[in-house]
Amino acid sequence: MSTRDFIEKDYYKILGVPKDASTAEIKKAYRKLARQYHPDANKGDPKAEERFKEISEAYDVLSDEKRRKEYDEARSLFGSGGFRIPTGAGTGTGGGFPFDLGDLLGGFQTGGLGDILGGIFGGRTRRAQPRRGADVETEITIDFVDAIRGVTVPIRLTSPGPCPSCRGTGARAGTVPRVCPACSGTGMVSRSAGGFAFSEPCRECRGRGLVVDDPCPSCHGSGRATSVRSIQVRIPAGVEDGQRIRLKGRGAPGENGGPAGDLLVLVHVRPHPIFGRSGPNLTVTVPVTFPEAALGAAIEVPTLDGPVTVKLPPGTSSGRVLRVRGKGAPRRDGSRGDLLVTVEVVVPHKLSSAAREALEAYQAATKDENPRAHLLVGGR
Repeated sequence: MSTRDFIEKDYYKILGVPKDASTAEIKKAYRKLARQYHPDANKGDPKAEERFKEISEAYDVLSDEKRRKEYDEARSLFGSGGFRIPTGAGTGTGGGFPFDLGDLLGGFQTGGLGDILGGIFGGRTRRAQPRRGADVETEITIDFVDAIRGVTVPIRLTSPGPCPSCRGTGARAGTVPRVCPACSGTGMVSRSAGGFAFSEPCRECRGRGLVVDDPCPSCHGSGRATSVRSIQVRIPAGVEDGQRIRLKGRGAPGENGGPAGDLLVLVHVRPHPIFGRSGPNLTVTVPVTFPEAALGAAIEVPTLDGPVTVKLPPGTSSGRVLRVRGKGAPRRDGSRGDLLVTVEVVVPHKLSSAAREALEAYQAATKDENPRAHLLVGGR
């Protein structure tokens, strides 16, 4: 509520009680009117909803002995259109001095005037603040190819949400919670220590800003319940094993109109029988024969898009890495990494007679060549 509302609204009239009504009479009147104008009993009726808000606001003030006293004093001071600061209230002097209410309301914005009156009356006029929902974490496991190309997967989430029985109010059906008198619905209280003021969650309402007199049997007054829901989540192309994906607003619902939290998805990728990965590049090991490595050849190399032909230079040694451009994983900028092909020269376990004769002839032709000669220099 604004400071103007605090001064100008007649909360006794809104609840239909006299100014000297007892706390019990105020509570009885509030419950009767709350049942009559509750939004559940007047669906689609904006006037009833507005009336319900006024009733709750009035009860918020008059049910709290301290706030009711502050309200009565404020109404008394402004009753004739003039205003006199009580002796010693926010000044260092006595006697007080007059102000015109019109000048105050016209000369200050709501926040400025609220600061002035808040210092005089100690008024805490904020409503319960919206709260962002909690972040929810989950894990999924996808295939290697799906990680490279992207995939949409269903995810089953278990997260806290509004209780379906009381619709998040925490109160039994047919009743409503009341604004916490300790924090005036803000969920926070001030504490002084060493000359400084600190804000901390209210212990009376545990930071909710509301007190439930008749708790909902399903959620025991918390207003929260565990909900299970299934959603479709798009995993972007190029995601890596162990990467976390943040999905805005897909987490737990907020409170008091606050935004939902985020969904954090930890992605696990199953290994591929042929391909590996190094950042945006894919890797593969391709076996070749000795003649192909020695003489050079055009060999077929597998990719995720189908086989491609790669030229193997003459004299290629085992372990050499060839690069196939643009056949890797997608990058964030839309480009793709490369395919890194490691050449592995295969030594046959068995030789046919013709192969043995050919190798023996090759051995004889290269008998003067010693690939280990450089190791023997100075080795004795």
